[in-house]
Amino acid sequence: MTLTTATQVALIAAGVIFLWALLLGVWKFAQIMRSPTGHAHIYVDIAHRAALMYAFATGLLATFVQFSAWSTVVNTVALAVVVFFFVSAIASYCLHGALRDTDNQMHPNSPTMTAAMVALIVGEVGGSAVIIAGFIVEQSRSWG
Repeated sequence: MTLTTATQVALIAAGVIFLWALLLGVWKFAQIMRSPTGHAHIYVDIAHRAALMYAFATGLLATFVQFSAWSTVVNTVALAVVVFFFVSAIASYCLHGALRDTDNQMHPNSPTMTAAMVALIVGEVGGSAVIIAGFIVEQSRSWG
């Protein structure tokens, strides 16, 4: 079976995010070893864990787009939106980990942060919902 373009994109993205997660684990380990308390900066830890989870979430989305009723364009655009926000979140965590500028990026809150979080919620949930709906529609065709 040939993989769809959306599936290929998803699996490549999952692989790249997974490699990023592994490298973040090295960064986390280095900080742990140098820290008098044996801890990495909170946002280095968050970046590592988030990247691991987002890598596997992207791999899961690959299955959904492979067996979707929607067109390649719809699946690829929805996937791109979700992956964009996954990558943006990881990058944000990396930035805070490198700068060591906060232990809570949500506080104090700002209108910009609120807008970014609303966009992230709409993008991740909305894009995933489109992808999962396409999978459900396609699978329902075989339910008889």
